Amino acid sequence: MTKFRRIAGALLLLGSLSLFGTEVEVLHWWTSGGEAKAVSELKNELNANGYTWKDFAVAGGNGSNAMTALKSRVMAGNPPAAAQVKGPSIQQWAELGVLANLDDVAKANNWDKLLPKQFQKIFKYKGHYVAVPVNVHKINWMWVNPAVFRKAGAQIPTTWAEFKVAADKIKKAGFIPVAQGGQPWQEATIFESIVLGIGGPTFYQKAMVDLDAKALGSDTMKKSFDTLRMIKSYTDKNAPGRDWNLATAMVYKGKAAMQFMGDWAKGEFSVAGKHVGTDYLAVDVPQTSGSYLFNIDSFIMFKQKDADKTKGQKELAKLILKNKFQTIFNVLKGSVPVIQGVPRAPFDDIALRSMDEINAAAYTHSLLPSLAHQMAVTDAIRGAVFDVITKFWNSDESSSDATKALVNAVQNEK
Repeated sequence: MTKFRRIAGALLLLGSLSLFGTEVEVLHWWTSGGEAKAVSELKNELNANGYTWKDFAVAGGNGSNAMTALKSRVMAGNPPAAAQVKGPSIQQWAELGVLANLDDVAKANNWDKLLPKQFQKIFKYKGHYVAVPVNVHKINWMWVNPAVFRKAGAQIPTTWAEFKVAADKIKKAGFIPVAQGGQPWQEATIFESIVLGIGGPTFYQKAMVDLDAKALGSDTMKKSFDTLRMIKSYTDKNAPGRDWNLATAMVYKGKAAMQFMGDWAKGEFSVAGKHVGTDYLAVDVPQTSGSYLFNIDSFIMFKQKDADKTKGQKELAKLILKNKFQTIFNVLKGSVPVIQGVPRAPFDDIALRSMDEINAAAYTHSLLPSLAHQMAVTDAIRGAVFDVITKFWNSDESSSDATKALVNAVQNEK
C-alpha cells in the first residue's frame, strides 16, 4: 500500500509538471564560474515555481555575441521569452514594439518603492516597465593580491603617480603588475575608470555620457590616454585575446598583482576558495574614491503568442526582485541588490561598502553609468569609442591623435 501511494504521488507530481512546466527560454551571457553558479539559482527558483527554465547561454563577457544571437532570433520572429539587455538598448528594443508591458507585475510587487528612483528610468519606456533589473555592479574596482605587494615591497596605490611607483617595484620583483585580457570591452573598462579618476565625476558625465565635443577633445582626455598607455606597459605579452576570468585567476594564483574589473571578479575569487581581506583586496581604481560607475544587468521580456509562456515571463520577473533571490544571486555573482531593504547580513565587506557607496554617490552626483558596459550611450557610439581605444591600445598612436579620433568617431555616430 505504501509503495502504491509513492507511485500515485509521483504520477500526481508528474501531472502537475506537465500542466505547469511551460518552458521559459532565457538568453544571457553568464557563463564563467561565478556567473554560471549565480544564474543557476534563478533557474532553480523558476523551476520550483512550476516553470521550466530553457537556457539560451551565449558566451562572451560583454554580451556582444549574445546581442548578435538575439537580433537574429527577433528578426526571424522567434524571440526568447527573456533576454539579458542593458542601458539604452532597453529603450531601443522597446521602440520596436516587441517588448511585453510589465506594469501589472510592477504594481503588484511595489517596484516603484523597491527600486531607487535614480535607476527606474532605465527600466521604463514612456513611463511603463519593460525590463526587470537583476543587480548592480560597481565598475571602478581594482583587485589586488596583497601577498604580491608584500613580496615586492610595494604600497597599494590610491593615485596614478603611486601606481607607477608600485608597478615598477612589482615588475622588478618578477611579477606581472597588471593582469589584463585583450578584448575591447576590457580595455574600455580600464579607460573609463581612468577618465573618471583624471577628470572627476563632472568631467566624466560631460565626456562619456553627454558626449560633449569639448570634453572629448580636451587635455584631460589626452592625459587619460597617456595613463592608459602607462598601464599597458605593465601588462604581459600573452594578454591579447585573454578572457577576463583568466586574468582574475592570474591575480588569485599570485602571478599578477592587480586587475581592473567590475565586481563580478569577486565571484571568481569566491569559486576559487579565496577570502577577501587575506587572499585578495578590492580597492577603488586610483583617484576614483567617492565615485561609483554602475552597471545594471536587466532582463527584457518579449511579447509571446502563448499565454502560458507570458505567465512564465511574469513569474520570472516577480521572482527576480524578491529578497530571497536578490540575496542568493548577488552573493554568488559579486554584485549587490538593485532593490532597497534586502538584509545585509549575508553580504561581505566589499558588497556592504558597495551598497553604502551607491547611496553616498547618488547624494553627491557621483553615481554614473558605465559606457563600457552599455549603460551610458547607444551601442553604435559605444562601438565607435571601443574602436578608438582598442586601436590606441594595440599601436603606437599618440594620445593627441587618439583624442582627435575619439571626437570624430563620436560625431560620426551621433
